Amino acid sequence: MSAILPPSERLWIKHPIDRVEGTWIVIALTWCLIMFAMMVGWHIWGTQNLSTETYRTTPEKFTAAAQAMVDKYTVRTETDQKTPVVAPPPGSDVYLLARLWNFWPILELEKGKTYRLHLTAMDYNHGFSLQPANINIQMVPGFEHVVTVTPNQSGQYSIVCNEFAASATTRWLAACTSSEGETMSVTTTYRTCPRSGLQSRTRLNG
Repeated sequence: MSAILPPSERLWIKHPIDRVEGTWIVIALTWCLIMFAMMVGWHIWGTQNLSTETYRTTPEKFTAAAQAMVDKYTVRTETDQKTPVVAPPPGSDVYLLARLWNFWPILELEKGKTYRLHLTAMDYNHGFSLQPANINIQMVPGFEHVVTVTPNQSGQYSIVCNEFAASATTRWLAACTSSEGETMSVTTTYRTCPRSGLQSRTRLNG
């Protein structure tokens, strides 16, 4: 039987499988089963997979919750837009919303403390990519994603939207962590959407 020419008999499926071909089929099937088991096991015992709670919400409902947090826990404002920097107490619910051109508000979290981070998008699908930790979550309008987070390092963390949303330069604000009362500076990342082709730049406020 040729791999180029058509089979001499139309019912080629009745031909016996060659031993080499059968061996590779067994190897491929075995590897697929191993990878499937690893995928399930790593979700249970791995550390990089995020198990999130997801609830339906509305922009009005989520904005009200985020605004209440901002009114209660704002410690200062940063950037030319006077974006509030929020330092909620450990164990509290923290709200972060994404919309065209920015994330809001800026978060200041304490190292070693646990928070419930609520995420949603106000208008279009947005990507939540926390760098350099490389934690990625899809933010979808109408759905509230809740992730339990515990910062294990102090420093500056930029939030980058890795979802194409518009063909113009986009400004993303950073999430900040603090440790033992140490105040961290704000990182403002100016970045284009993936398909715009424009240059990006980063400004650090020390």
